[in-house]
Amino acid sequence: PAGIMGAYKYIEELWRKKQSDVLRFLLRVRCWEYRQLSSICRLTRPTRPDKARRMGYKAKQGVVVYRTRVRRGGRKKQVPKGIVYGKPVTQGITKLKPKRNAQARAEEKVGRKCGGLRVLNSYWVNEDSTYKYFEVILIDPQHPAIRNDARMNWICNPTHKHRELRGLTSAGKKHRGLKAKGHLGHKRRPSERAVLKKNNAVRLRRYR
Repeated sequence: PAGIMGAYKYIEELWRKKQSDVLRFLLRVRCWEYRQLSSICRLTRPTRPDKARRMGYKAKQGVVVYRTRVRRGGRKKQVPKGIVYGKPVTQGITKLKPKRNAQARAEEKVGRKCGGLRVLNSYWVNEDSTYKYFEVILIDPQHPAIRNDARMNWICNPTHKHRELRGLTSAGKKHRGLKAKGHLGHKRRPSERAVLKKNNAVRLRRYR
């Protein structure tokens, strides 16, 4: 009958109301726990099973979940005594923001740590004043359970090595501006740099 929700739908609705008493308490307690742990740690199961499944997670061999944290806020330039030897245009120290979003940086962090695994996707789980916490879903491309799965073995192809470092995951495409469709994104495809090079290239025909 209509109107009956499954378990995952209930969990999803819970997570939608992050200011509710239940979730505020849960997030606060969990955040304290995350702070005590190392910056990258493997989990036995995802914290948000509904979200993880929507991101492609399956509770099967060859699929693992790692939680990681990234520092929030802008990125101060790392130069001794705040001195930049160069032109005035490059002399900014503060007020510099990272080009990539926090989620993409979290994926990169885990992807470098687990070089033999492939990053499938990730999702937000918590944040405090200093860190944002994300859980990253990784796939083992050598595992028979993955290689024999027709819906998952696309990631075994060597072209998907370190997708997260090349901005090919969902979070990566977002910071590249590729979520925009149609005329809004025509200057971002295939990439902003490629469009810039194409538009600024001088093409001199042989007979002109």
